[in-house]
Amino acid sequence: MSNGRERSEIDLSKITLRPLDLDDIDDFMVWATDEKVPVFCTWEPYASKEEGLNYIKHVVIPHPWLRAICLDNMPIGSISVTPFSGNDRCRGELGYVLGSKYWGNGIATQAVKLVADAIFKEWPHLDRLEALVDVDNVGSQRVLEKVGFQREGVLRKYFILKGRSRDMVIFSLLSTDWQT
Repeated sequence: MSNGRERSEIDLSKITLRPLDLDDIDDFMVWATDEKVPVFCTWEPYASKEEGLNYIKHVVIPHPWLRAICLDNMPIGSISVTPFSGNDRCRGELGYVLGSKYWGNGIATQAVKLVADAIFKEWPHLDRLEALVDVDNVGSQRVLEKVGFQREGVLRKYFILKGRSRDMVIFSLLSTDWQT
């Protein structure tokens, strides 16, 4: 996906995942205030550092599996797996966000691979990792396809995003797909 800038070569071996904490607030605010980043997300750009700190305190830290996507240990985005419960506990939903200046460099793809490597080991009960992507978010669809997620179909008028019902594409990666 072209972002109108020269593509810089990023050493993908420098992409790591780690917990995001309050000390990361300044790096978090870089992507959290960027108007391009949450276009396909449920949230709007953050308006204040206090808002960001509250989010990290009350959502990020207690989340069962949310990590910062880091380049040289500096958070440039985040990625999470949200578990389902009860009879659906065999599934987890993947979500990720990346600062716009890093789009188109393979970073999100690398981060999703790192999650797949980790999550099926950490949560052995997990059979299926799934992701819902807006039909217009072609870049995110390409990320999932490159990692090996299967496009299962379009869920019509499935999700209300910023006041409009949206069609969503559902993707899945099974633990057995990843192991082979």
